[in-house]
Amino acid sequence: MPRASVVGAGMTKFGVHDSTLSELFAEAALSAFDDAGVGPDDVDALYFGNAMGGQTENDTHLAPKAASRIGLAGVPCQRFEDACATSANAFKNAVHAVEAGVHDTVLVGGSERCTPVTGLGTAEMTRIFASASDRHYEQPTGLTFPGVFALLTKRHMHEYGTTEEQLAHVAVKNHANGEHNPIAHFGKQTTVEEVLEGPVVADPFRLMDCCPFSDGASAVLVTSTDRADSFDDPVDVSGVGHATDVVPLGAKPVPHATEAARKAAAQAYEQAGASADEMDFAEVHDCFTGAEIMASEAIGFFEDGEGGPAAEAGRSSLDGDRPINPSGGLKAKGHPIGATGTGQIVELTEQLRGGAKERQIDGATKGLAHNLGGDAATTVVTVMEVRE
Repeated sequence: MPRASVVGAGMTKFGVHDSTLSELFAEAALSAFDDAGVGPDDVDALYFGNAMGGQTENDTHLAPKAASRIGLAGVPCQRFEDACATSANAFKNAVHAVEAGVHDTVLVGGSERCTPVTGLGTAEMTRIFASASDRHYEQPTGLTFPGVFALLTKRHMHEYGTTEEQLAHVAVKNHANGEHNPIAHFGKQTTVEEVLEGPVVADPFRLMDCCPFSDGASAVLVTSTDRADSFDDPVDVSGVGHATDVVPLGAKPVPHATEAARKAAAQAYEQAGASADEMDFAEVHDCFTGAEIMASEAIGFFEDGEGGPAAEAGRSSLDGDRPINPSGGLKAKGHPIGATGTGQIVELTEQLRGGAKERQIDGATKGLAHNLGGDAATTVVTVMEVRE
């Protein structure tokens, strides 16, 4: 069966934008076209991700709107929604469509506006985010996602002795990486002391343990490995895993282990014929610092309970033996929900092409993206590699 490859990648700066959702996506998509050296006539379908446009801006039926902005009217277009894993799920489906021969080339990505430009404040945006949690057992209690991941992290701390200082090291590392990423929401470095002195958001998380609300868009072009031969610098998709976990949070048998991520990673590794030890770096879903530590264990970079000590020891830094989030991650790069998943794919593509400049992982030939949705209930894991 033919496999899939990424032949073009584009992304807006993550931060605060006045552009509409469709306009933001057009910027990323046109950049992906330029990167691949193709135009709308070369694309067979659009798989578009947006999680909250209907709630935040009364803007739905977005796939054809986005397509119309970039000259794709007429091709099949579909919108995906899977909480924070929205565009990773769109990417998985694009890869499957290309591998199955349904389409030759698919444009896939997403856009989101989560900052006050929508006219909504932090409290209302937090409420809308929380709609991805359980409607009957979590939302009525006032539980929002800082609290969800605080509960998971506190259990991890209880089981393994993970400390607040270790969480702070994750924030420090990702902000240092974000300083080298020109499209990151935050490029300012911080220190462990500054993180630990910040106001508590949801114990054990302080302000700098939490990713920001961001606006932005990302897009990639997916085609078959055979067709990719005619493009410059294609990057092959060697595995995509997708799994779900129990909802609500209180029903999870092992709440601190993020089981969906483990299953999705196992699927991706099996498809790729590879193991965690062969990955040169990973982009993981660090919506909170504790989420990165749990993800680093779920994808097999570290043994259970070793994610915290590894972060403190610098093992997940750019110059460590297991680099994680060279882009700055959600923590510093930003988190525009519907654009986050394919934003990770853009970073993998740049790293594996050797074009990430100051944040480049030397000699990287294989990389992994881990994109999580909701209360760790959905995870998509992608393995990509340099073409031999």
